[in-house]
Amino acid sequence: MIKKEIRIFFTALMFFTRLPCPPSTHHSDEYLNRASKYFTLVGIIVGVLVALSYWIFSLIFSADISILLSFVVSLLLTGAFHEDGFADVCDGFGGGYTKDKILEIMKDSRVGTYGAAGLILIFALKYVALANINTQIMAITFISAHAISRLTSVSLIYTGQYAREDLLSKAKPLATKMRHSDFAVACIFGLAPLFLFGNYYVFLVFIPLVLLKLYFARYFKKWIGGYTGDCLGAVQQMAEVVFYLSLILIFKYL
Repeated sequence: MIKKEIRIFFTALMFFTRLPCPPSTHHSDEYLNRASKYFTLVGIIVGVLVALSYWIFSLIFSADISILLSFVVSLLLTGAFHEDGFADVCDGFGGGYTKDKILEIMKDSRVGTYGAAGLILIFALKYVALANINTQIMAITFISAHAISRLTSVSLIYTGQYAREDLLSKAKPLATKMRHSDFAVACIFGLAPLFLFGNYYVFLVFIPLVLLKLYFARYFKKWIGGYTGDCLGAVQQMAEVVFYLSLILIFKYL
């Protein structure tokens, strides 16, 4: 049982990051379908490494430069996996007017105008938001953001429906439906870092994140009948930005 869970975890780590995994780790549809419960744990690991890189860079450079360099580390760790999904969603929904056209555009590996503009804007929002956060809580912010943004994405799997007719999809879904126990595991890892702030007002970030998830769950359902892997990546990226912005407001007014 424990050995199987370890293999499922490393499957998640292999799928979502570029971090080295044991040689015995290999693709398995069964493990990949269960790996989504460790999505948030992978987020914690990525967040810790990004936070560590920010701290190291801050010993040499200014906070602004350190933030930008931490972005580079994040992209290297994940292979821009979620950013790619976000760009594809921008291109697909920006340029397509029917389900088939949207899915066809999302399949295209090339980045279009909507995708490029979306990436520029979301990176700019991340940078400006983080530049307005107290450097003393920057490490906790990175860890929490990477965890809870992935929880927001996972919740779409838990309550939503995969666009099964999407024959043009670049990849299979991580899970067509999560078990209650698997989602509970994802919630534990996704929420745990928030306690590090020592401020329970931080949990108010749930409100905008839930609204974000509900809106895009309905939006994706309307246009393509459900979510795809690209949709999950897009939700993760937007949830990360919403978390940063919400944190600024919480610490400013509460």
